Amino acid sequence: MKRFAIAALGVVAACALPLAAAGEVRFKKIVVDKTFRSEGVAIGDVNHDGKMDILAGDVWYAAPPTGRMADWKMHEIRKVGAYNPAKGYSQCFQNFSFDVNGDGWIDSITVTWPGKECFWYENPKNKPGHWKQRLVAKSAANETSLFADLLGTGRKVLICGVLPQRVMAWFSIPKDVGAPWDQHAISGPDAPGTQRYSHGLGTGDVNGDGRADIIITDGWWEAPDDRTQSPWAFHPAKLGPKCADMYAYDLDGDGDNDIISSSAHDYGMWWHERVEVARAGAYEFRRHEFFKGFSQTHALRLVDINGDGLKDLVTGKRYFAHGGKDPGGKEPAVLYWFELKRPAKGKFQFIPHKIDDDSGVGTQFEVADFDGDSRPDIITSNKKGVHVFLQQ
Repeated sequence: MKRFAIAALGVVAACALPLAAAGEVRFKKIVVDKTFRSEGVAIGDVNHDGKMDILAGDVWYAAPPTGRMADWKMHEIRKVGAYNPAKGYSQCFQNFSFDVNGDGWIDSITVTWPGKECFWYENPKNKPGHWKQRLVAKSAANETSLFADLLGTGRKVLICGVLPQRVMAWFSIPKDVGAPWDQHAISGPDAPGTQRYSHGLGTGDVNGDGRADIIITDGWWEAPDDRTQSPWAFHPAKLGPKCADMYAYDLDGDGDNDIISSSAHDYGMWWHERVEVARAGAYEFRRHEFFKGFSQTHALRLVDINGDGLKDLVTGKRYFAHGGKDPGGKEPAVLYWFELKRPAKGKFQFIPHKIDDDSGVGTQFEVADFDGDSRPDIITSNKKGVHVFLQQ
Protein backbone atom coordinates (compact mmCIF):
# COMPACT_ATOMS: atom_id res chain seq x y z
CA MET A 1 0.00 0.00 0.00
CA LYS A 2 1.63 3.23 -1.17
CA ARG A 3 1.11 6.66 0.23
CA PHE A 4 1.88 10.17 -0.96
CA ALA A 5 3.20 12.94 1.28
CA ILE A 6 1.33 16.20 0.87
CA ALA A 7 3.00 19.02 2.81
CA ALA A 8 1.56 22.33 3.92
CA LEU A 9 4.52 24.33 5.18
CA GLY A 10 3.38 27.65 6.61
CA VAL A 11 0.73 28.71 4.12
CA VAL A 12 1.95 26.74 1.10
CA ALA A 13 0.34 23.44 0.12
CA ALA A 14 2.44 21.19 -2.12
CA CYS A 15 0.88 18.37 -4.12
CA ALA A 16 3.79 16.85 -6.05
CA LEU A 17 5.96 15.20 -3.43
CA PRO A 18 7.78 11.84 -3.49
CA LEU A 19 6.40 8.55 -2.26
CA ALA A 20 6.77 7.73 1.42
CA ALA A 21 6.95 4.38 3.15
CA ALA A 22 3.74 2.54 4.01
CA GLY A 23 2.12 3.42 7.31
CA GLU A 24 1.43 1.06 10.18
CA VAL A 25 -2.34 1.48 10.19
CA ARG A 26 -4.15 -1.27 8.29
CA PHE A 27 -7.81 -1.99 7.64
CA LYS A 28 -9.63 -5.26 7.00
CA LYS A 29 -12.37 -4.90 4.39
CA ILE A 30 -15.72 -6.59 5.00
CA VAL A 31 -18.33 -6.65 2.23
CA VAL A 32 -21.70 -6.56 3.98
CA ASP A 33 -23.84 -6.16 0.85
CA LYS A 34 -22.99 -5.49 -2.82
CA THR A 35 -26.43 -4.00 -3.54
CA PHE A 36 -26.99 -0.23 -3.69
CA ARG A 37 -29.12 0.50 -0.62
CA SER A 38 -28.37 4.08 0.38
CA GLU A 39 -25.78 6.86 0.39
CA GLY A 40 -26.00 7.35 4.14
CA VAL A 41 -25.22 4.89 6.90
CA ALA A 42 -25.45 4.59 10.69
CA ILE A 43 -24.42 2.11 13.36
CA GLY A 44 -25.78 1.00 16.72
CA ASP A 45 -26.84 -2.08 18.67
CA VAL A 46 -30.27 -2.40 17.09
CA ASN A 47 -31.26 -5.78 18.58
CA HIS A 48 -29.57 -5.50 22.02
CA ASP A 49 -27.21 -8.43 21.49
CA GLY A 50 -24.15 -6.42 22.51
CA LYS A 51 -22.77 -6.06 18.96
CA MET A 52 -22.84 -3.11 16.58
CA ASP A 53 -25.30 -3.38 13.69
CA ILE A 54 -25.54 -1.31 10.50
CA LEU A 55 -28.45 0.83 9.31
CA ALA A 56 -28.63 1.76 5.61
CA GLY A 57 -31.85 3.56 4.72
CA ASP A 58 -34.50 0.95 4.02
CA VAL A 59 -32.73 -1.85 5.88
CA TRP A 60 -30.52 -2.80 8.80
CA TYR A 61 -27.95 -5.58 9.06
CA ALA A 62 -27.59 -7.67 12.20
CA ALA A 63 -23.99 -8.27 13.19
CA PRO A 64 -23.03 -11.92 12.69
CA PRO A 65 -21.66 -14.22 15.39
CA THR A 66 -18.05 -13.59 16.36
CA GLY A 67 -15.66 -14.98 13.78
CA ARG A 68 -18.23 -14.99 10.98
CA MET A 69 -17.98 -11.37 9.84
CA ALA A 70 -19.09 -12.21 6.29
CA ASP A 71 -22.49 -13.54 7.45
CA TRP A 72 -24.74 -10.48 7.86
CA LYS A 73 -28.53 -10.83 8.04
CA MET A 74 -30.60 -8.05 6.44
CA HIS A 75 -33.88 -6.84 7.95
CA GLU A 76 -36.36 -4.32 6.54
CA ILE A 77 -36.98 -1.00 8.29
CA ARG A 78 -39.42 0.20 5.64
CA LYS A 79 -40.45 -0.90 2.14
CA VAL A 80 -37.24 -1.72 0.29
CA GLY A 81 -36.64 0.15 -2.95
CA ALA A 82 -34.82 -1.07 -6.04
CA TYR A 83 -32.20 1.57 -6.85
CA ASN A 84 -30.21 1.66 -10.08
CA PRO A 85 -26.58 2.55 -9.30
CA ALA A 86 -25.86 3.52 -12.91
CA LYS A 87 -28.69 6.02 -13.31
CA GLY A 88 -30.73 6.41 -10.15
CA TYR A 89 -30.55 7.44 -6.51
CA SER A 90 -31.68 5.97 -3.22
CA GLN A 91 -34.15 7.40 -0.74
CA CYS A 92 -31.48 7.87 1.91
CA PHE A 93 -28.91 10.65 1.59
CA GLN A 94 -28.09 10.71 5.31
CA ASN A 95 -28.73 8.11 8.02
CA PHE A 96 -28.19 8.69 11.74
CA SER A 97 -28.83 6.51 14.77
CA PHE A 98 -30.15 7.88 18.06
CA ASP A 99 -32.49 6.85 20.85
CA VAL A 100 -35.13 9.43 19.96
CA ASN A 101 -37.86 8.41 22.42
CA GLY A 102 -35.58 7.52 25.32
CA ASP A 103 -36.67 3.88 25.59
CA GLY A 104 -33.11 2.54 25.49
CA TRP A 105 -33.30 1.29 21.90
CA ILE A 106 -31.50 2.84 18.92
CA ASP A 107 -33.83 4.42 16.34
CA SER A 108 -33.06 5.40 12.73
CA ILE A 109 -33.13 8.98 11.40
CA THR A 110 -33.19 9.30 7.61
CA VAL A 111 -32.92 12.29 5.28
CA THR A 112 -34.67 10.91 2.21
CA TRP A 113 -33.62 13.47 -0.42
CA PRO A 114 -32.17 17.00 -0.30
CA GLY A 115 -34.98 19.43 0.47
CA LYS A 116 -37.52 16.69 1.14
CA GLU A 117 -38.63 15.04 4.38
CA CYS A 118 -36.53 13.77 7.20
CA PHE A 119 -38.12 10.91 9.16
CA TRP A 120 -37.28 8.89 12.22
CA TYR A 121 -38.16 5.22 12.52
CA GLU A 122 -38.98 3.75 15.91
CA ASN A 123 -37.09 0.60 16.83
CA PRO A 124 -39.70 -2.17 17.33
CA LYS A 125 -37.58 -3.87 20.02
CA ASN A 126 -37.08 -7.11 18.07
CA LYS A 127 -40.75 -7.38 17.09
CA PRO A 128 -41.40 -8.27 13.42
CA GLY A 129 -42.58 -5.82 10.78
CA HIS A 130 -41.61 -2.40 9.49
CA TRP A 131 -40.58 0.30 11.93
CA LYS A 132 -43.10 3.05 12.73
CA GLN A 133 -42.34 6.19 10.72
CA ARG A 134 -42.60 9.68 12.22
CA LEU A 135 -41.81 13.08 10.72
CA VAL A 136 -38.76 15.02 11.90
CA ALA A 137 -38.94 17.89 9.40
CA LYS A 138 -40.87 18.55 6.19
CA SER A 139 -37.69 19.74 4.51
CA ALA A 140 -33.99 19.02 5.03
CA ALA A 141 -32.16 21.04 2.38
CA ASN A 142 -28.43 21.15 1.49
CA GLU A 143 -26.82 17.89 0.33
CA THR A 144 -24.89 17.58 3.61
CA SER A 145 -27.51 17.67 6.37
CA LEU A 146 -25.82 17.16 9.73
CA PHE A 147 -26.60 15.44 13.02
CA ALA A 148 -24.12 16.93 15.45
CA ASP A 149 -23.54 18.12 19.02
CA LEU A 150 -24.15 21.77 18.14
CA LEU A 151 -25.08 22.80 21.68
CA GLY A 152 -22.15 21.16 23.46
CA THR A 153 -24.45 19.06 25.63
CA GLY A 154 -23.48 15.66 24.22
CA ARG A 155 -26.94 15.42 22.65
CA LYS A 156 -26.99 15.73 18.88
CA VAL A 157 -29.41 17.84 16.83
CA LEU A 158 -30.33 17.94 13.15
CA ILE A 159 -28.84 20.88 11.19
CA CYS A 160 -30.04 21.74 7.68
CA GLY A 161 -31.67 24.28 5.42
CA VAL A 162 -35.46 24.46 5.33
CA LEU A 163 -37.61 24.99 2.24
CA PRO A 164 -39.49 26.90 0.96
CA GLN A 165 -38.41 29.80 3.21
CA ARG A 166 -34.72 28.88 2.76
CA VAL A 167 -33.70 29.38 6.37
CA MET A 168 -30.83 27.64 8.14
CA ALA A 169 -32.05 25.85 11.25
CA TRP A 170 -31.40 23.21 13.85
CA PHE A 171 -34.03 20.81 15.17
CA SER A 172 -34.46 19.39 18.66
CA ILE A 173 -36.60 16.48 19.86
CA PRO A 174 -39.95 17.77 21.22
CA LYS A 175 -41.62 16.71 24.47
CA ASP A 176 -44.17 14.85 22.35
CA VAL A 177 -41.79 12.51 20.53
CA GLY A 178 -44.50 11.65 18.02
CA ALA A 179 -44.71 15.24 16.79
CA PRO A 180 -42.44 16.95 14.24
CA TRP A 181 -39.24 18.20 15.83
CA ASP A 182 -38.89 21.73 17.17
CA GLN A 183 -37.32 24.06 14.59
CA HIS A 184 -34.85 26.74 15.69
CA ALA A 185 -34.02 29.11 12.83
CA ILE A 186 -30.59 30.73 12.99
CA SER A 187 -31.10 32.86 9.86
CA GLY A 188 -33.72 34.88 8.10
CA PRO A 189 -35.28 33.75 4.80
CA ASP A 190 -33.30 33.32 1.57
CA ALA A 191 -30.13 32.50 3.48
CA PRO A 192 -27.08 31.18 1.63
CA GLY A 193 -26.41 27.44 1.81
CA THR A 194 -30.10 26.57 2.11
CA GLN A 195 -31.10 25.68 -1.44
CA ARG A 196 -32.24 22.14 -2.12
CA TYR A 197 -28.89 21.10 -3.60
CA SER A 198 -26.57 23.50 -1.79
CA HIS A 199 -23.13 22.02 -1.20
CA GLY A 200 -21.10 22.63 1.94
CA LEU A 201 -22.19 22.55 5.58
CA GLY A 202 -20.33 22.05 8.84
CA THR A 203 -19.98 22.95 12.49
CA GLY A 204 -17.01 24.01 14.57
CA ASP A 205 -15.66 26.78 16.77
CA VAL A 206 -14.50 29.35 14.21
CA ASN A 207 -13.79 32.24 16.59
CA GLY A 208 -12.45 30.37 19.63
CA ASP A 209 -15.25 31.25 22.07
CA GLY A 210 -15.90 27.59 22.93
CA ARG A 211 -19.18 27.37 21.02
CA ALA A 212 -19.81 25.47 17.80
CA ASP A 213 -20.67 27.75 14.89
CA ILE A 214 -22.37 26.75 11.62
CA ILE A 215 -20.22 26.98 8.48
CA ILE A 216 -21.07 27.19 4.78
CA THR A 217 -18.98 28.16 1.74
CA ASP A 218 -20.28 31.75 1.91
CA GLY A 219 -19.30 32.31 5.55
CA TRP A 220 -20.33 31.29 9.04
CA TRP A 221 -23.03 31.91 11.62
CA GLU A 222 -21.66 32.79 15.05
CA ALA A 223 -23.28 30.81 17.85
CA PRO A 224 -24.68 33.05 20.64
CA ASP A 225 -24.82 32.11 24.32
CA ASP A 226 -28.48 31.23 23.86
CA ARG A 227 -28.57 28.94 20.81
CA THR A 228 -32.35 29.37 20.54
CA GLN A 229 -31.78 33.06 19.75
CA SER A 230 -32.64 34.06 16.19
CA PRO A 231 -31.00 35.14 14.01
CA TRP A 232 -27.36 34.35 14.68
CA ALA A 233 -24.80 36.88 13.43
CA PHE A 234 -23.58 35.92 9.97
CA HIS A 235 -19.98 36.62 8.91
CA PRO A 236 -19.44 36.50 5.14
CA ALA A 237 -16.25 34.72 4.07
CA LYS A 238 -14.89 33.04 0.96
CA LEU A 239 -14.59 29.41 2.00
CA GLY A 240 -14.05 27.73 -1.32
CA PRO A 241 -16.08 26.10 -4.09
CA LYS A 242 -18.89 23.58 -3.77
CA CYS A 243 -17.91 21.01 -1.18
CA ALA A 244 -19.27 18.48 1.29
CA ASP A 245 -18.66 18.41 5.07
CA MET A 246 -16.79 21.40 6.51
CA TYR A 247 -14.73 21.42 9.72
CA ALA A 248 -13.07 24.02 11.93
CA TYR A 249 -9.72 22.71 13.23
CA ASP A 250 -6.29 24.16 14.03
CA LEU A 251 -4.24 22.42 11.36
CA ASP A 252 -1.04 24.44 11.65
CA GLY A 253 -1.01 24.63 15.45
CA ASP A 254 -1.00 28.44 15.58
CA GLY A 255 -3.82 28.61 18.13
CA ASP A 256 -6.78 29.41 15.86
CA ASN A 257 -9.05 27.17 13.86
CA ASP A 258 -8.81 26.83 10.09
CA ILE A 259 -11.58 25.51 7.82
CA ILE A 260 -11.28 22.17 5.98
CA SER A 261 -13.42 21.14 3.00
CA SER A 262 -13.41 18.80 -0.02
CA SER A 263 -14.95 18.91 -3.49
CA ALA A 264 -18.27 17.13 -3.88
CA HIS A 265 -18.24 16.71 -7.67
CA ASP A 266 -14.76 17.67 -8.85
CA TYR A 267 -11.13 17.28 -7.77
CA GLY A 268 -9.78 19.12 -4.76
CA MET A 269 -9.37 19.19 -0.98
CA TRP A 270 -8.65 22.47 0.77
CA TRP A 271 -7.71 24.13 4.01
CA HIS A 272 -8.69 27.74 4.59
CA GLU A 273 -6.15 29.51 6.77
CA ARG A 274 -7.75 31.92 9.22
CA VAL A 275 -6.20 35.37 9.10
CA GLU A 276 -6.89 38.22 11.55
CA VAL A 277 -7.80 41.55 9.95
CA ALA A 278 -7.77 45.04 11.42
CA ARG A 279 -11.41 45.00 12.51
CA ALA A 280 -11.85 43.23 15.86
CA GLY A 281 -13.58 39.88 15.55
CA ALA A 282 -13.32 39.83 11.75
CA TYR A 283 -11.36 37.20 9.84
CA GLU A 284 -10.28 36.48 6.33
CA PHE A 285 -9.42 33.03 5.05
CA ARG A 286 -6.72 32.09 2.56
CA ARG A 287 -7.54 28.98 0.59
CA HIS A 288 -4.85 26.35 -0.04
CA GLU A 289 -5.39 23.17 -2.01
CA PHE A 290 -3.56 20.18 -0.53
CA PHE A 291 -4.81 17.23 -2.58
CA LYS A 292 -6.50 16.46 -5.90
CA GLY A 293 -5.60 12.83 -6.47
CA PHE A 294 -9.21 11.70 -6.92
CA SER A 295 -12.57 13.39 -7.34
CA GLN A 296 -16.08 13.45 -5.81
CA THR A 297 -15.06 13.53 -2.14
CA HIS A 298 -18.73 14.06 -1.25
CA ALA A 299 -18.33 13.22 2.45
CA LEU A 300 -15.51 13.93 4.87
CA ARG A 301 -14.72 12.92 8.45
CA LEU A 302 -12.25 14.52 10.88
CA VAL A 303 -11.08 11.99 13.49
CA ASP A 304 -7.84 10.76 15.10
CA ILE A 305 -7.27 7.49 13.22
CA ASN A 306 -3.84 6.50 14.59
CA GLY A 307 -4.16 7.72 18.19
CA ASP A 308 -1.37 10.32 18.02
CA GLY A 309 -3.57 13.14 19.35
CA LEU A 310 -3.95 14.90 15.98
CA LYS A 311 -7.17 14.61 14.00
CA ASP A 312 -6.86 13.03 10.58
CA LEU A 313 -9.19 13.11 7.57
CA VAL A 314 -11.13 10.20 6.06
CA THR A 315 -12.82 10.47 2.68
CA GLY A 316 -13.21 8.73 -0.66
CA LYS A 317 -14.97 8.87 -3.99
CA ARG A 318 -18.74 9.04 -4.12
CA TYR A 319 -18.96 6.63 -7.02
CA PHE A 320 -21.26 7.66 -9.91
CA ALA A 321 -22.64 10.69 -8.10
CA HIS A 322 -24.01 11.88 -11.44
CA GLY A 323 -23.87 8.64 -13.39
CA GLY A 324 -20.14 8.94 -14.02
CA LYS A 325 -20.47 12.36 -15.71
CA ASP A 326 -18.49 14.30 -13.07
CA PRO A 327 -14.75 14.86 -13.59
CA GLY A 328 -13.07 11.55 -12.80
CA GLY A 329 -16.49 9.98 -12.30
CA LYS A 330 -15.52 6.62 -13.79
CA GLU A 331 -12.23 6.31 -11.94
CA PRO A 332 -11.92 3.73 -9.10
CA ALA A 333 -14.11 4.19 -6.03
CA VAL A 334 -11.25 4.72 -3.60
CA LEU A 335 -11.25 5.19 0.17
CA TYR A 336 -8.41 7.07 1.91
CA TRP A 337 -7.30 8.40 5.25
CA PHE A 338 -5.07 11.47 5.43
CA GLU A 339 -2.60 11.43 8.31
CA LEU A 340 -1.96 14.84 9.87
CA LYS A 341 1.61 15.53 11.00
CA ARG A 342 3.24 18.68 12.39
CA PRO A 343 6.99 18.42 11.65
CA ALA A 344 7.74 21.90 13.05
CA LYS A 345 6.00 24.83 14.71
CA GLY A 346 3.53 26.44 12.34
CA LYS A 347 3.97 23.68 9.76
CA PHE A 348 1.92 20.59 8.95
CA GLN A 349 1.55 17.92 6.33
CA PHE A 350 -1.11 15.45 5.25
CA ILE A 351 0.06 11.97 4.28
CA PRO A 352 -2.63 10.16 2.23
CA HIS A 353 -3.01 6.40 2.80
CA LYS A 354 -5.14 4.38 0.40
CA ILE A 355 -7.44 1.94 2.19
CA ASP A 356 -9.40 0.49 -0.73
CA ASP A 357 -10.13 1.03 -4.43
CA ASP A 358 -13.56 -0.58 -4.84
CA SER A 359 -15.96 0.97 -2.34
CA GLY A 360 -15.69 4.74 -1.77
CA VAL A 361 -18.15 6.81 0.25
CA GLY A 362 -21.68 8.10 -0.17
CA THR A 363 -23.03 11.47 0.91
CA GLN A 364 -22.48 10.53 4.57
CA PHE A 365 -20.57 7.77 6.35
CA GLU A 366 -19.36 6.88 9.84
CA VAL A 367 -16.00 6.53 11.55
CA ALA A 368 -16.34 4.92 14.98
CA ASP A 369 -15.09 2.03 17.10
CA PHE A 370 -17.25 -0.67 15.52
CA ASP A 371 -15.70 -3.79 17.05
CA GLY A 372 -14.88 -2.53 20.56
CA ASP A 373 -11.07 -2.56 20.29
CA SER A 374 -10.75 1.22 20.93
CA ARG A 375 -9.59 1.90 17.36
CA PRO A 376 -11.68 3.88 14.83
CA ASP A 377 -13.24 1.83 12.05
CA ILE A 378 -15.00 3.01 8.87
CA ILE A 379 -18.53 2.14 7.76
CA THR A 380 -19.81 3.16 4.30
CA SER A 381 -22.86 2.73 2.08
CA ASN A 382 -23.12 3.91 -1.51
CA LYS A 383 -23.60 2.68 -5.08
CA LYS A 384 -20.89 0.06 -4.50
CA GLY A 385 -22.85 -1.45 -1.60
CA VAL A 386 -22.35 -1.54 2.17
CA HIS A 387 -18.85 -2.03 3.63
CA VAL A 388 -17.04 -2.11 6.96
CA PHE A 389 -13.32 -1.44 7.31
CA LEU A 390 -11.96 -2.70 10.64
CA GLN A 391 -8.71 -1.13 11.78
CA GLN A 392 -6.15 -3.85 12.54
